[in-house]
Amino acid sequence: MNREETSQLVEAASGIQPRPTVVDTVYTHTDGNPYFMTELVRLLVSQGDMEEAGPMGSQGLRIPEGIREVIGQRLNRLSESCNRVLTTASVIGREFNLDQLVPLHEEMSEDQLLEGLEEALEARLIEELPQTVGRYQFAHRLAQETLIQELSLTRRVRLHARIATTLEEAYGSNVNSHAAELAYHFAQAETVTGTDKLVEYSLVAGEQALGAYAYEEALVLFQRALDSKHGETDSANPVTVADGDTAALQFGLARAQLATFGRRMFREPYQNIRRCFDYYVETGDVDMALMVAVHPIQRSIHYDIGRHNLLSEALLLVSPGSLHAGLLLAEYGSAIYHETGDHDGAQEALARALAVAEIEQDRVLEMRTLTYSAEVDLWTLNWEQVPSKGQRAIELAKDLEIPAFQASAAYMTSRALAGLGRLQEAQRLAESMLAPAENSRTMVPLLEALWANGTLCRSSGDWQNARRFLTSDSVNTLDVTRSNTDLAVINHQLGDLIEGGANVETLLENPPAGVT
Repeated sequence: MNREETSQLVEAASGIQPRPTVVDTVYTHTDGNPYFMTELVRLLVSQGDMEEAGPMGSQGLRIPEGIREVIGQRLNRLSESCNRVLTTASVIGREFNLDQLVPLHEEMSEDQLLEGLEEALEARLIEELPQTVGRYQFAHRLAQETLIQELSLTRRVRLHARIATTLEEAYGSNVNSHAAELAYHFAQAETVTGTDKLVEYSLVAGEQALGAYAYEEALVLFQRALDSKHGETDSANPVTVADGDTAALQFGLARAQLATFGRRMFREPYQNIRRCFDYYVETGDVDMALMVAVHPIQRSIHYDIGRHNLLSEALLLVSPGSLHAGLLLAEYGSAIYHETGDHDGAQEALARALAVAEIEQDRVLEMRTLTYSAEVDLWTLNWEQVPSKGQRAIELAKDLEIPAFQASAAYMTSRALAGLGRLQEAQRLAESMLAPAENSRTMVPLLEALWANGTLCRSSGDWQNARRFLTSDSVNTLDVTRSNTDLAVINHQLGDLIEGGANVETLLENPPAGVT
């Protein structure tokens, strides 16, 4: 981009005029590369003149007309064949491969394609990625979005359809490795290609995302496919499970929700699980019904979502003393305590689950059961019982590489140790749970790790670190009342009366349950 174009671009940006020294600095250090474009976008977004794109590709960036005109002038200087290649590439995504373009431009030889890409490289509209030969990306999203927005809706949808079907065929037996990419293109082309392929690849990509702890991506994949099958839905108007694909999508969505939602938001994912369980029972698919039933819902908060009833029904489907029965009993013990307060019934079910784990020599079941049993003991103030159970659960979770349970067991144990007055042990354990909580990429263990460390720092008078842990955005989503109760004390101890007063005001606006 030359200086004249830059001046046009700046003038087009809703009258925003940067200081000349900024532009001079940009050109001195970047020789006109897209860095300036990036900074301009940030400025426009911050002032409300531009909206950023969403997480799933393009068509979410509103570009002011003046900027589109400037970028359009640059594109008009390119050859027709170069523009044709760039248009296809823009619909593929911010990044694209030569191998993807070849089957989409059968009218051009590979040499002609490369000539078009070289022309775009020379114009600094795209850049090569060094990791892979033949892989490129648009130098800035503005150029990609301008190309896309110049397409009519009909042409854009049909181009997505062509990309989806052509790439699906080109990927051959390796197609599942590109499931997320294909799910996106089939979603954009839904009015042309229908929903079958969208659902098929969304299921594959969603399961891959869950396996990689990419829970936010999984949420998008499963929800988008469900919306395509049944229209926009919400928790007040749930999707009816009418077929196996819907059940699989809802179970995937529930698992992603459980990993990303805070502790007080489990009702919606449980409703998805309940509907899936009922569907599998009605269709006679006992294996899937049991898989849905035993999926853990880790929480340390007491309210009834009806899960103990589902688990009671599931226990009727299995042989007493079987491994499936043990897994169901472990979950039932946790659920019945949290939902009904039945301590004795909970520990009886957990003892039966532990007996099955010992007979079957199943370490996963042993880990689950000990974690839940330690949690029940913690909440009923039987703190002396917690450390031995918790430490064993931590060791098992670490060996089995299940970070969510490792963090949860450490949370229960550190709280019990603090209650027993063993603060140094509690702090060491709380610090050790930060890494597995982060590795789990699961909301509840991460929130609890931050909160446990913050409150233990507060107990030892380490006010600065206490505030650092408890002012995390993640902690504030856990429990506004609890975080502000702690922060009110911490900020006053640090002499920050303004923030401390704001915490008190928040508490007055959101009083604890039962306080008026």
